[in-house]
Parts: sequence; structure tokens; C-alpha cells
Amino acid sequence: MSLGLCLILSPLSAREAQAEVTILALGDSLTQGYGLPPEEGFVPQLQGWLRDQGAEVTVINGGVSGDTTAGGLSRVEWSLTPEVDAMIVELGGNDLLRGIDPAVTRANIEGILKVGQARGLPMMLVGFQAARNYGEGYKRDFDALYPELAEAYGAILIPSFFAGLSEEADPGAYAPYMQADGIHPTGEGVARIVARIGPQVQALIEQVE
Repeated sequence: MSLGLCLILSPLSAREAQAEVTILALGDSLTQGYGLPPEEGFVPQLQGWLRDQGAEVTVINGGVSGDTTAGGLSRVEWSLTPEVDAMIVELGGNDLLRGIDPAVTRANIEGILKVGQARGLPMMLVGFQAARNYGEGYKRDFDALYPELAEAYGAILIPSFFAGLSEEADPGAYAPYMQADGIHPTGEGVARIVARIGPQVQALIEQVE
């Protein structure tokens, strides 16, 4: 084989060696799998679903229980190790529970997305909707930040982490798929969430390829 032919084939060989896609799921207890056996958590179920569809993928569990968007921002740099090809961001639920100013949440998530953008990573942003107990203004500002930031940074948007639990908008319809705390999904609930999110994660993988 000539040197010229070797040079032509080398990029293909290198790409084949990198065929498996690695995704970082940066999140809180919903990503981490709080209250569930390890195999029933979001990351293992998502990875299993994707592999069942034929994807060569590893999903890294970057979930930390209790983490806020500020916590995610503080660790995103070192969480994005060199092998990471794409990032899912699932943060903001604990900001809601603490009543953190939506402007602060927005700034933190934007900071995370800027890091991913600077590294040229395809990204997915998983959103939440605020309850009305903080007031209509809070809800308006909080609910708007996810679609606006997803558009600004070219991220795939999942409007609500919990949307897969029920076709009804009423959170009360989620109850059969939630743990006793009413905050975290059961294993069956996670399976429903993954089935809803999975096809869009496939689209994320396609952006890598």
C-alpha cells in the first residue's frame, strides 16, 4: 500500500475508532437516579434504550442530588472530559424548590451552555415549569428561560422532564409514576420519560455523527 493511500484511509480509520458516542448528562437527583436501584435510574435506562435502538453510546451520569444550576455551572468545566461528544443539561428543579430568582437560574444555565458551545458540543436542554405559588411574574420568567436559551445556543429543547409521564398537563396525573416524595419518578416513571426523550437524544447523537 502506498503512503498516499494510507493517508487517504487514515481519517476513516480514526473515525471508526471513535464510533461510540459519549454523552454527559449534567443534572440533579432526577439524572442521578435518587431513590431507585442503580439499573432503574435515568442514565442507565436512557443508555439501555438508545442501545436497543442500535446506537453505540455511553451516557455518563453527571447527576448530583440537590444540585442547583449554580452547582452545575461550578462543575461543568471538569465534568466535560475529553471523551465527551455531547451534553444533556437537566437542571433548575432545585432552583424552583428554593425560589431562586429566575434571572439567576438563567445566567447559570447560560454559563453552562457557553462552556458546551465553546467546546463545539451538540447540546440538549431539559426544562421545567414553575408553579404559580411564586406568582405569575416568576412563572412567566422561569418558564421562558429554557426555550429562549435553547434557541440562542442551538440546543435541542425538552420543554419538561416529566412530560412523558402523562398526556395530561395536570401534574396530578403524574402521581402513579412518582415516588412517595412526589418529586422523583419511579422506575416505571423513568421508563416513560426515557421513551419520550429517547428519540430526541437520537437526534442529538446524529449531530455528533
